[in-house]
Amino acid sequence: MTDDVRDEAPDPKPEAEAAIEAAPGPDAAPAGENESEAAADDAGPVPETEAEAEATGAEAQGPPEPPAALGVVEALLYASGKPATVEHLAEAAELEPAEVEAALAALEEACAAQGRGVRLDRVAGGVRLVSRPEFDFPVRRLLGLEGKTKLSMAALETLSIVAYRQPVTAPEVMELRGVSSASSIRTLLDRKLITTAGRKEVVGTPFLYKTTKEFLVHFGLNDLSALPKPEELEAIYGLEPAAPPEPAQVELFPSEDGEGTAEPAGEPPLPPEETN
Repeated sequence: MTDDVRDEAPDPKPEAEAAIEAAPGPDAAPAGENESEAAADDAGPVPETEAEAEATGAEAQGPPEPPAALGVVEALLYASGKPATVEHLAEAAELEPAEVEAALAALEEACAAQGRGVRLDRVAGGVRLVSRPEFDFPVRRLLGLEGKTKLSMAALETLSIVAYRQPVTAPEVMELRGVSSASSIRTLLDRKLITTAGRKEVVGTPFLYKTTKEFLVHFGLNDLSALPKPEELEAIYGLEPAAPPEPAQVELFPSEDGEGTAEPAGEPPLPPEETN
């Protein structure tokens, strides 16, 4: 009888082991947190901010496509070799000026990247492709320009006077420099940095001189307004403003209210008119 009862009683060991396995461990999260995580997984990803969404969209789209006119504009600048205006480029490429401007902006941005050897230069009212300044010496060696003569100090002084006082005559330049400038003017004419601009209506009718487009290109200026102001030079170099020079020639047609003008020293008087 006792043996039969012992056989019918349930064994408590399997139930204890099942309870231990069902109990949460020390690292287990509470039931509420598990339910929150499950709900978050079901809800999908957290929405991004507008800035993050734009950044993600830009990465997905990749870099913007360059303007369609970029290739032809770059080819025209390469073939030109000298500053070309937007209107001239638009006419050659059969494009609108706005399209050329957009292509130039994209080309300028591309040339500004690290490691590029050329840059876009806006000079003399136009645009051109030039080598970067850091590659000046290799380019000079390639073109054989290492021994090219530079302008003398006298020529630079003469050129600066013409640039700031144009149109100006040779006697006026000589009056400012205090020495003859005929040789310097001839050199600047040969270099095509200055040119004649008619004659001045004074005794002897001397030539007037002005700077050229080559002058703007040589010094990297877009126009004459880009020249540094005399006041800026005085502040940089500590120079005192010079007194205005006296006129070097006598006008042929003085104003009516004038009392008459004397002829300059060293100038021979005009011969008297012959009468019949």
